[in-house]
Amino acid sequence: MKTNILNFVITIVLAVLLSQFMPWWSVMVAGFVSALFFSLKKAAVFFVPFLAIFCFWVIYAFWISSANDFTLAKKIAVLLPLGGNPYVLILMTGLIGGLATGVAAVFGKQLGGLVRK
Repeated sequence: MKTNILNFVITIVLAVLLSQFMPWWSVMVAGFVSALFFSLKKAAVFFVPFLAIFCFWVIYAFWISSANDFTLAKKIAVLLPLGGNPYVLILMTGLIGGLATGVAAVFGKQLGGLVRK
């Protein structure tokens, strides 16, 4: 449990720092690095970084969108098959970021296992 919380926090901190200077895929680097150095067991390898970036992106997207009354989010939600709902768009944003980070974390765990052997 302690390792899960540590991995969660480190993934978010790395993602926040890297997203200031790198494109959107920097969250994948954060998940990869956190899983490489702080190994988790079983399904937690995927779900802890997934949840970390899901929370980070949903909160960040909500914060940015609420500053302009969800104007751009509403327009993008109309273009996508989301029924014009900006909140569903924000959840989809978090889901995509979480999935990408979870897969990168699994890769980091596997690479760490290869290097340690």
